[in-house]
Amino acid sequence: MFYVLTSKSFADLFTNQLPNMEPIGVDLEEYRGVSGLMRLARKTRTSYAIDAVADLHDVMRSQVLRTYFMIGGKRVAYIRKERSTKKAIIKRKAPLAPVKHSIDRYRDVFSQLGLEAEMSFTSYFESQPRPLEQLKSLSFNTGKTNLGIAPFATYAEKVYPIDRMEEAVKAISERDNTHIYLFGGGSKEKDKLEEWEAKYSNVTSVVGKLSLKHELLLISFLSVLVSMDSANMHLASLVNTPVLSIWGATHPYLGFYGFKQSPRDAVQLSDLDCRPCSVFGNVPCWRGDHACMNGIPAQAVIDRIEMMLQEYDRPSSR
Repeated sequence: MFYVLTSKSFADLFTNQLPNMEPIGVDLEEYRGVSGLMRLARKTRTSYAIDAVADLHDVMRSQVLRTYFMIGGKRVAYIRKERSTKKAIIKRKAPLAPVKHSIDRYRDVFSQLGLEAEMSFTSYFESQPRPLEQLKSLSFNTGKTNLGIAPFATYAEKVYPIDRMEEAVKAISERDNTHIYLFGGGSKEKDKLEEWEAKYSNVTSVVGKLSLKHELLLISFLSVLVSMDSANMHLASLVNTPVLSIWGATHPYLGFYGFKQSPRDAVQLSDLDCRPCSVFGNVPCWRGDHACMNGIPAQAVIDRIEMMLQEYDRPSSR
């Protein structure tokens, strides 16, 4: 049995997947600090039969938890992130070349525990139905070309200029027999996407309207999702939906490109010697002009969306 300890907001991602996998969703606010993590560790130990621990994060929180189990005599393995290699790339002390993908690093952790596995995953919905009727509140029409756009990210350095993304929304909304679904979160993002919904026909914001599981369901029926280097890119990978990803401060080579996404579907400026300037996009632009994103014309994004829709558009029962 595999127990997946995660934030309760992500527990649905692991529900009804495999008969030998059970999510443990927790509210991390209830386990703050070392003392809180120790409480969580003790609770996990007493509630579940734990033989080994696979730390797939290697951050302070997970380090405390794995140390607790290691002291208790449990086998422990943890991810090797090669932080020094990524830092050297950022600092121009190593050439920009693809590093091992994070998913392969996860597999290495399980291999350390003697748990070898083939990468056979195709979609979150491969082991459960995709009930289209659960999207009836959105009036989802499988007879149309349905496109998703997720224009935001946690850090500003990873966000394509909103005015240019609006140009793309406007242009694609005028496309025959096409509907756009907008994804985001938070009050500011909600307001902006609802503004676009009101301004343009064939555009629907889903912010605050769907649970995470229902967002996955919607994304699974889209022909293409347009995303930043953000969680939405990875959610689309979970349901086998093609992604047009737009990259600024970060870079696909650093190991976080969407699972099974085609590298040719990444929009980025390859001739800027300042890219990438950080691994996660959490470092402010030292140039001050955000050239990596501002240098990408709106028409270039529109053209790439059109190309991908022609290539990947297929019946929504995919």
